[in-house]
Amino acid sequence: MGIRRQLYEILKISDKKGSLSWQFDVFLITVILLNVLVTIIETVEDIYKQYRLFIDLFNWFSVIFFTIEYLLRVWTIVEVPRYRHPVLGRLKFMLSPLAIIDLMAFLPFYLPFLGFDLRFVRLLRIFRLFRVFRVAKYIKAIDAIRHVIRHKKEELLVSLVFVCFLLIISSCIIYYVEHDAQPDAFSSIPATMWWSIATLTTVGYGDVYPITPLGRFLGSIIAVLGVGLFAIPTGILASGFSEEISKKKSKSTVCPTCGQPVKEHTLKTPEANNSSN
Repeated sequence: MGIRRQLYEILKISDKKGSLSWQFDVFLITVILLNVLVTIIETVEDIYKQYRLFIDLFNWFSVIFFTIEYLLRVWTIVEVPRYRHPVLGRLKFMLSPLAIIDLMAFLPFYLPFLGFDLRFVRLLRIFRLFRVFRVAKYIKAIDAIRHVIRHKKEELLVSLVFVCFLLIISSCIIYYVEHDAQPDAFSSIPATMWWSIATLTTVGYGDVYPITPLGRFLGSIIAVLGVGLFAIPTGILASGFSEEISKKKSKSTVCPTCGQPVKEHTLKTPEANNSSN
């Protein structure tokens, strides 16, 4: 086995606990989560001033580590059949969503050396948080979410259309009812959508609200409708997860000999066959 193949086996996700690949996965997940934690706590000025040296050193370690890991993944990806071509295969991998996330996790650190505006670089530092998405590919439960969304996309789309429809209707109604009483708060229908979103999602920030009797009455009805309407996608996702769990359970109770569900098929032992004869 060549060096490139060995590195690929280490870098790929492994289910074999205790293997070198599994240990690397654990280390990688730990570094990713620590990066997210550091990104959060370094915004606290007192903590950053006290531990600035440690935080800066850890950030540089992370940049170097993720850079080397990314380059190794690009180099070894040709071991995968669909990325077999030495040039096009690597380009195809580099344009994949996970590879782009890997790249954006460390690329902003190199931008100051290329003459980019520091304000733009500070904005791109938010991509460091994308490292946490890389953990998702190590968690099998994430596949269940993907399957549920894919299988329930039509129902979710219909519920989204209803939400948008109610948002527009409620904004128009409240605008015409409240505009004369509050021309600043409800200056236009797009401005009124802020109140509709806050009401339909039951957030209710309270900075904008109806003051006329008719406006309050209609606002109450819209709030109640919002509670029921936003419960629809929740029910769709809940039923989808229930179906997905049922499928996994049914797959785990299949007879390895004949492929029939265990509850519908009972394997006959040699003793049972002899007794029946």
